[in-house]
Amino acid sequence: MRILFIHSDYIEYEAKEKAIKNAEEIEEKRERIEECLVSFISVEEGDSNIIGRVVGEIEDVAKKLNVKTIVLYPYAHLSNKLASPDEAMKVLKELEKELRDNYEVHRAPFGWYKSFVISCKGHPLSELSKEIRGEKEEESEALKAEKRTTYWNIMTPDGEFKSVDEFDYKNYPNLKKFVDYEISGTRAVKQIPPHVELMQKLELADYEPGSDSGNMRYYPKGKLIKSLIEDYVESRVLDFGAMEVETPIMYDFNHPSLKSYLNRFPARQYQVLSGKDKYFLRFAACFGQFLLMHDATVSYRQLPIRVYELAKYAFRREQKGELVGLRRLRAFTMPDMHTFAADMEQAKEDFKRQYEMAIEVLKDFGLNLGDYEVAIRFTRKFYEENKEFIRSLVELVNRPVLIQMWDERFFYFVLKFEFNFVDAMNKAAALSTVQIDVENAERYGITYYDENGDKKYPYILHCSPSGAVERVIYSMLEKASMDSKKGIKPMFPVWLSPVQVRIIPVKDEFKEYGEKIMMSLEDEKIRVDLDDRDMTVSRKIREAEKEWIPYIVVVGEREVKEGNITVRIRGGDVKTMPIEDLAKIIKEKTKDKPFRKLPLPKYLSMRPKFR
Repeated sequence: MRILFIHSDYIEYEAKEKAIKNAEEIEEKRERIEECLVSFISVEEGDSNIIGRVVGEIEDVAKKLNVKTIVLYPYAHLSNKLASPDEAMKVLKELEKELRDNYEVHRAPFGWYKSFVISCKGHPLSELSKEIRGEKEEESEALKAEKRTTYWNIMTPDGEFKSVDEFDYKNYPNLKKFVDYEISGTRAVKQIPPHVELMQKLELADYEPGSDSGNMRYYPKGKLIKSLIEDYVESRVLDFGAMEVETPIMYDFNHPSLKSYLNRFPARQYQVLSGKDKYFLRFAACFGQFLLMHDATVSYRQLPIRVYELAKYAFRREQKGELVGLRRLRAFTMPDMHTFAADMEQAKEDFKRQYEMAIEVLKDFGLNLGDYEVAIRFTRKFYEENKEFIRSLVELVNRPVLIQMWDERFFYFVLKFEFNFVDAMNKAAALSTVQIDVENAERYGITYYDENGDKKYPYILHCSPSGAVERVIYSMLEKASMDSKKGIKPMFPVWLSPVQVRIIPVKDEFKEYGEKIMMSLEDEKIRVDLDDRDMTVSRKIREAEKEWIPYIVVVGEREVKEGNITVRIRGGDVKTMPIEDLAKIIKEKTKDKPFRKLPLPKYLSMRPKFR
């Protein structure tokens, strides 16, 4: 399919006469549409198989241009490989149907000679062209085999197995949504999830029209949250005993170990040419860490050894129909730890410890057991040999979990868990994960010396305690949206709130006292700002509420006279207290968490608006 996009002040067209015998019947021959994205489309042979991708491409352009109205204009002159009129008409109607979920859609009549007048806006993105081909994405033999021999079950905390069709989901509706999502294999998104509007309204993140789809921009508040999450995960894994390293983001397609891996498990890589040499951008930190450990000399006495890197960024060319907000991206930040264990018992012991760590990590982001669903995946052989171990993992979360089991091992791991957040659109996104890898040590030549001085291959654990940093933010925003529908005021954990305290002087004469409070809280490493804008106190409070600020301090004559502060606690009461008491409350809620300074000017009158 070939598309010419014009960002238009308006388009006006009139159907004059039929161009083909079976032109569609129409009532209105003339139409004018204002402020729209006009998509001149040539439907080619086989395009009925790529409708989802085409919808994704059109929506991607519409998001970048921030338009709500789309015009589909049949335009045969862009291609010499046109589909039959019947197929073209079917494709255009299907596109119209799919796009109507999120946009006002107009479709010019098919099979008519039309006159038209169009006004192009004339900015750098006002004229774009796209060619979308219908090639099928390569699928590895491992993936094909896995689909043929996979078994889906639910395991309850008492160790009972039930098929996904027999299990009673009455008390676990979210688990049912997760099961349906996993088994369907459908990842395309037809509606915009709530977190997209929230990330924009809160000025956290947004689409970047000057980049490839799935590459985001982060405003100061979003960058702060992102950095604090990164700092926190780094602290947790270093406390866990990991050594931090840094490795390249670009790798040679023809490196023997990498070529073997990529040939078996083709992924959606970004490809880079350096002269005549072909490289790919990493989609995890595995490659660099494995090549690093290949060169290391390791004794069995040193195992388990843990190596950590914040893969910033990792890259994966996800399909456009799957890209939405922070849930699924093409450039993402992945905390990546690998553990090298001497034997399976040591690997299992560390696996369980990392499983427990992941629960604690998500809890500190405000995501508790019950806010996400657990999936445990393994081979039948591993299960038969480790039934009690699997059962202990289910007991630990004390809720039913989704079990995926294979008769054979198709991938590098024999055991894997994931914590999956299910959003308002019933789409699941994997957060924390750990895998036991029994294959890559040999592939990369990673060895250790055992007690007899012989070289052995270790087991490798792949761990991301949080999952992608962007998905953590997505999950917090989606949960906040769900909470608000239950009457719960949405908010971030206090340690992640970009502004922890907002000071609002009732009048300018109380600004000096407000500044005294601000300096006192800054000394305690608390992020605080002061609203010195010329507007009413009630409006300032409303705006602070919209920013989800956990503590709002209103300063007036009484506070100055008594030397106290009046604090509006988000989701709670209004209390009068000494400044020191508020500092103690915040320090207790942020105890043992990383801290970064306020990412914006501390006076609101000095701040730009990003949205």
